Amino acid sequence: MTISAAGRSLSRLEFISLVASMMALNAMAIDIMLPAFPLIGAALSVADHNHVQFVLSSYLIGFGVGQLFLGPIVDRYGRRNPLLLGLGVYALAALAAAISPDFGLLLAFRFLQGLGAAATRVVAMSVVRDTFSGRAMAEVMSLVFVVFMAVPVIAPSIGQVIVLVAPWQFIFLCMVAMGSAVALWAYFRLPETLAPENQRPLKSGVIVEGFGIVFSNRAAMMYGIAPGVILGALFGFLNTVQPIYTEIYDLGTLFPFAFGAVALVMAGSSFLNSRLVGRFGMRRLSHAALLGFIVLSGFWFFISLFGVIPLWLFMLTIASLMFLFGFIANNFNALAMDPLGEVAGTASSVFGFLQTAGGAIAGAIIGQFYNGSVTPIALGYLVLGVIALAMVLFAERGVLFRTGHQPI
Repeated sequence: MTISAAGRSLSRLEFISLVASMMALNAMAIDIMLPAFPLIGAALSVADHNHVQFVLSSYLIGFGVGQLFLGPIVDRYGRRNPLLLGLGVYALAALAAAISPDFGLLLAFRFLQGLGAAATRVVAMSVVRDTFSGRAMAEVMSLVFVVFMAVPVIAPSIGQVIVLVAPWQFIFLCMVAMGSAVALWAYFRLPETLAPENQRPLKSGVIVEGFGIVFSNRAAMMYGIAPGVILGALFGFLNTVQPIYTEIYDLGTLFPFAFGAVALVMAGSSFLNSRLVGRFGMRRLSHAALLGFIVLSGFWFFISLFGVIPLWLFMLTIASLMFLFGFIANNFNALAMDPLGEVAGTASSVFGFLQTAGGAIAGAIIGQFYNGSVTPIALGYLVLGVIALAMVLFAERGVLFRTGHQPI
């Protein structure tokens, strides 16, 4: 299959790789920072070690807020130009963060970097929806996620190598180089996927109408928000993963490899989802995964009450939860986007904002409860999993595992 438009064409493989690379810049901006937390805290005189987590939270909040405004823009002006502008902001903000003299200014540039990165998520979701629908869209999203999840496997290791051989500021210079590379790839190869007849005028009435279409679709909204609820649990883990692995389990500089092994499991589940979704459907796979996520989170919370969990059991539990998340996120996003093709950019921006900003806030709250044990993180997983289940039940009028293709 070849995707062609506006005089450009690329294969299905290149399309998936390019879209995944756009989204991978976001994962890179998060995960490559983890090994540098202690160094940043010491260099910029951060008194409370938990406050270093704001290096992630400020980026994620900017990433979420930016998406809310980009939807109507990409539905009016297309996908390419907003993407290229956003990538430019991403790279320049990373460069500015590298030379920030104090912690407050670093957080400000991280927020700005997140604003730029918002274009990658909105455009990625929009071009996939422009090109595919239904279970085919879920399959492509899963394959995109496979490539996307390769980044958390290697990003902490890249960050660890950088801080071993160079100042931590070089992590930001690495992001500058990667953002610039993806921008060049998109400039020369990505076609404009928004059909002229689907352009929506950038007028207040039309914008309000577009948001109204999204917010009035109950099932789409619930499936659009629920991944953000689960992301809150994952962000809580990301905020605390460095002290968990280095303080509780004393892995030292080996912690990126443990983290990467867990992320690799999520990539595997996304690939498996792409193979199974055509046969079993999005609802069956994601609903079963969500129920498993809740049961496993409850088990994790219970055993954490009795002291430090052995490393092998902790790794097995986290890897299993990540495996289930791969089925949840891909299918929930596809179920949310499927009925909203006419306002794909707006829908992507709304869901991206709610998922990222909501997840970042929930993750930051969970992270601040870190007390030298995994109990607060495990409880966060359990509570947020139950909230996500309540949203799915509301979307499906109380009935799980429906086989119908169209949302309720």
